[in-house]
Amino acid sequence: MNKKLLVDVRPFDISRNKIDESIKENDGKLIVKGVLQRAEAKNQNGRVYPREVLLKEVSKYLSEQVTERRALGELDHPDSSVVNLNNASHNIIEMHWDGDDLLGTVEVLSTPAGNILKELFKSGIKLGISSRGLGSVEPMREADTVEVQPDFELIAFDFVSNPSTHGAFMRPVNEGVEKQKPETKIESIINSIMRG
Repeated sequence: MNKKLLVDVRPFDISRNKIDESIKENDGKLIVKGVLQRAEAKNQNGRVYPREVLLKEVSKYLSEQVTERRALGELDHPDSSVVNLNNASHNIIEMHWDGDDLLGTVEVLSTPAGNILKELFKSGIKLGISSRGLGSVEPMREADTVEVQPDFELIAFDFVSNPSTHGAFMRPVNEGVEKQKPETKIESIINSIMRG
């Protein structure tokens, strides 16, 4: 079996009120919660992650990354199996299971990429959280569906613009909903942050 980079995205939705509350309650830090990954369900990439495969990797990720405050993620997916510290935007600070859903708490960092992420959230931009890992897949009986194999290795969770896992939008603690802004707003926000 040939291992390849596997990327799967879930929507991560947060309201302006929740952002402001989180920043106020967490000494200026933005902390968001939501579904990181889902087991036993076909995602938009046609992949199914068996629960036992995710359980093994999540347990390893918790002990080796989360508990040591090294569960960094990037803004956008690189084509790499290594987290680039120059693009680190957030850190997973807690993960737990609720049925087949892997839920998590994410701290947005005060890095350049983290500041962009925070401003995107503040502007009501709907983002996805995406798992990045290495592994192989095998075809399943259902057409256009593959199953992730036990050699899967979880690398990181990144924030991206297009979700692949159904219902993967992150939500703030108080479940407000805002309208999605036009995509051109993203460019405007990034440009204003880059200009200082």
